[in-house]
Amino acid sequence: MSITLINLILAAVVLILGIWAYVRKQSKAGLLVGIAFGLFAVAHLLTLLGMADTLNTLLIVIRILGYVAAMAAVYRLGTQR
Repeated sequence: MSITLINLILAAVVLILGIWAYVRKQSKAGLLVGIAFGLFAVAHLLTLLGMADTLNTLLIVIRILGYVAAMAAVYRLGTQR
């Protein structure tokens, strides 16, 4: 089992947990974390499908968006009262 496959599985689990947290507690931060890891899962899937070389720029954009979503979640948690 490759590290990329493990990363894909774990990222998908975090995506599901983020959606669950949003549905259960209306946690926008949880949803943002889920979205971030969903984007990371897409990047891992594209890599596993052998598209990393051809879609290199797209993968960079996807990962940047994932990190921005994660930063927004942490900022949201840090500014809650």
